[in-house]
Amino acid sequence: MLGRLKVYFKERYPIVPRLVLGGIVFCEIYFIILLNYGVTDFQLGIQEFVGAYTVFAFLLWLRVADDLKDYETDKRLFPDRPLPSGRVFKKDIVISCIVIEFIAVVLNLIFMNNLLFFCILYAYGYLMSKWFFKKKVIQPSLPLALVTHNPVQMFVNVYIISFTVIKYGLQPISLISVMALWTLYFPALIWEVSRKIKAPRDENDYTTYSKLFGYKKSTIFVMILTLVDIVTNMILVFQLNKVTILLFVLLVSWMVWKFLSFMKDPEQFVLVEKVERYTYIQESLMLLTIVVFLVAGRI
Repeated sequence: MLGRLKVYFKERYPIVPRLVLGGIVFCEIYFIILLNYGVTDFQLGIQEFVGAYTVFAFLLWLRVADDLKDYETDKRLFPDRPLPSGRVFKKDIVISCIVIEFIAVVLNLIFMNNLLFFCILYAYGYLMSKWFFKKKVIQPSLPLALVTHNPVQMFVNVYIISFTVIKYGLQPISLISVMALWTLYFPALIWEVSRKIKAPRDENDYTTYSKLFGYKKSTIFVMILTLVDIVTNMILVFQLNKVTILLFVLLVSWMVWKFLSFMKDPEQFVLVEKVERYTYIQESLMLLTIVVFLVAGRI
């Protein structure tokens, strides 16, 4: 079983990179909230570790749930993946997922101050795994699946924001908290849509937005989302570092150029690869801004 799990985690959910991702997601929202509220006296401890671990564990649950519910489709379209290929058994990932989620539950019960929002997060995840009990309606509709499933990132953000404002006694609803709520939702939404935008020659039996709406209209939609996304980031870093805003302008200008190039000739590159590069740079700039602000404040 351990050998099969090694295969699964290597190909579908690399443990170390995803643990790092959980920490990055948690820390980005945590610190961006505090710094914009003017809080610089941080009280770091086990709670922050539990928060980061919870993000990691929850995203693992979503990965496992997706692989289980898409099993029949994957057997037809992606037979080389660990589960449909038979290299990994369903019980393997179910057992491992139960253990990891149980640890998350125990840690949150013992250490965290936002148990209600933890329950809301996992309740939404459960409904997603069950297609909101409307599988026959949602599964065939790509837009409906997006509308019902993609907001899960907002629930992750709410979990982190609620912990932060409760711990430090901050105003829960403000421009800062609203912008923080959106800041990691848009990249997830942009990536989810763009990975299903393909050049005509790359289309197959898999349902894509480009097949439903055309690659030009789908690309325009993602471009608009990207512009809105960068505005939320600019608002959050405005008080921290003005140079970052200039870098954001340059970055989004490059991405808009890539969108326009793709609409002109969709076969010159894979759109989602450019979106991923944009997202990595964008999130790195956010983290760098936080680090620079923290270091400068201690010099």
